[in-house]
Amino acid sequence: MEIIYLLIPLSLVLVVAAIWAFSWAAKSGQFDDLDSPALTILDDDSFDSIDPHKPNRGDSAE
Repeated sequence: MEIIYLLIPLSLVLVVAAIWAFSWAAKSGQFDDLDSPALTILDDDSFDSIDPHKPNRGDSAE
């Protein structure tokens, strides 16, 4: 029964920490744009910088 004197304050500290972490994330803009980062993987812009004449790591030099 004495363990409850430790568990209740510990759980309250964890709840306060979780609320603080969520409010910090919301204020810093972590939840502003949830759709665009998932769509950036579909952009072909990163392939423009690849040199087609330069051999890849997997290509043999023979």
